Amino acid sequence: MDDLENWPEIEKAAKEKRRELVFQGPSFDERIAANGGLASAIYSLTLLNYLEVSQCPSLTEIHEGIQRLTTLQSLILCRNGLSSVPNVVGKLKALKVLDLAANNLSALPEGITQLKELATLNVSCNNLEVLPEGLSQCTKLALINVSKNRLTGFPADFYSEKLDRLSTLIGYDNAIEQLSGDVHKLAALKVLDLSNNKLKEIPVDLSDCAKLKEINFRGNKLNDKRLEKMVNGCQTKSILDYLRVKGKGRQGEDGGDAEGGRKADKGKKQQRKKKEKVADDQEEEEEEELNKMVARVLHVSDSPTAISVTVAAEVKDVRPYLVCCVVRGMNLKPGNALKRFLVAQTKLHDDMCGKRTIATIASHDVQLIKAPLTYDVRPPTQLKVVSLGRKEMTAVELIKQLQLEADELRKHKKRQNVTGLHKYLQLLQGKEMYPCIVDAEGQVISFPPITNSEKTKIKKTTSELFLEVTSAASLQTCKDVMDALIVKMAELNKFTSEHREEAGSDGEGEGPQDPAEPPSSELIVQQIRTVDREGNLKVVYPSKTDLCGDVGNLTVVW
Repeated sequence: MDDLENWPEIEKAAKEKRRELVFQGPSFDERIAANGGLASAIYSLTLLNYLEVSQCPSLTEIHEGIQRLTTLQSLILCRNGLSSVPNVVGKLKALKVLDLAANNLSALPEGITQLKELATLNVSCNNLEVLPEGLSQCTKLALINVSKNRLTGFPADFYSEKLDRLSTLIGYDNAIEQLSGDVHKLAALKVLDLSNNKLKEIPVDLSDCAKLKEINFRGNKLNDKRLEKMVNGCQTKSILDYLRVKGKGRQGEDGGDAEGGRKADKGKKQQRKKKEKVADDQEEEEEEELNKMVARVLHVSDSPTAISVTVAAEVKDVRPYLVCCVVRGMNLKPGNALKRFLVAQTKLHDDMCGKRTIATIASHDVQLIKAPLTYDVRPPTQLKVVSLGRKEMTAVELIKQLQLEADELRKHKKRQNVTGLHKYLQLLQGKEMYPCIVDAEGQVISFPPITNSEKTKIKKTTSELFLEVTSAASLQTCKDVMDALIVKMAELNKFTSEHREEAGSDGEGEGPQDPAEPPSSELIVQQIRTVDREGNLKVVYPSKTDLCGDVGNLTVVW
């Protein structure tokens, strides 16, 4: 029987008629383990529209009592130990967001297909081999993330005109063998990521997805080697254009009759020669593109003035993992180059970093940093930071202010969605010490996962960037996120070099770019060591084992 004295949050939520409840992290996990699961009283909170239980590996099942929470709009059960989810989840008719990422699920309940209001489904990082038939009945689905599972394909009814709101489909790191030509029926599709699967073909019908803006098929061994090369190095538009031409070519080959056979053969030969010429020109353009994406690693020993970072032992109990590097050659002056970089960083935060709950990225202007740096902890009342766009305040004051803003945003949205602010503000709940990066003068330049300092904020004139990634999950998580960030920076830099924008086109900068300046997109990545108080090496990034996996068409020069 539940001892509600151990679950004061449930009692408080009932008394205050709260609409949201969050259980997250080790302290809650201990209570779940001792109780043999969640307290059953939680299923009596019928006013809840947001429930999150995350980072609790002792949570292996959800009781069928969950069906009583009929007003739930968001159910977040990520990074637990769930091996199954009850079929009665299908009775949560108001549910809009279902997050079951990073559990031990080998199957999903068919009840999910009855969630008519469902807009977001995240089942990434599980052991799923199939998806349930009938997902097309969830006609309001806008985002599906099935990455890092064991899927070999999608259900037959998945490619349906009924899913006319599905804009994002993420399915990387699976074993998907085929993408049906019916994919064109997903008319709202904007983002499709099926990288690192077992695809042999990409259907030409994909080019009929009129709204498609971003595709990723890297890491698939395609039969069409030219196409394989393109997916590893070209922009989405170029790939879709190629598929479109390829599709027209097939239509031409299928046409004609016996009487007009000779004319058709002659036309085929001319078409073939024309296609071969286009292909040769295209191959030269692709090779030029590939040569432009270069990251040159500068060894720490080659730069005696390199920034050093000391890591205090106390961060172990708060946010233990950190990797850093310095990047030069990133051109932020022209047009919207800076805005594109900031948008890309935000997208990584939302996707790969799980809205900062898995990892956090921060970027600084090297010229504004006073080295050496220390990654340390401070009491919330003593940690003072000039947060981006704000005045100096303590961590307690800042988090209180952010919480008020998040609550106002939720009220404005009628509590239909949890904000990104709410998700990562919870990460420091109950912590007696907060993590921070401090400069040589004792000033806080970064307060992960909340903010970095206005004092080191990057601008269009920034020529060197100090990048940091912190996490409570693992060191490899930090490295993976940093790898992805550098690859994205290389892509953005290449785009900037190919599109000669004026520096002042968005109201900032110092006029047009110097025409004499070479349009190089090469990045220089300076290694950064992090050491403990005694000077013992903890990690150096990038090392020889970094930037060597799925880094697309980025050439890394050591």
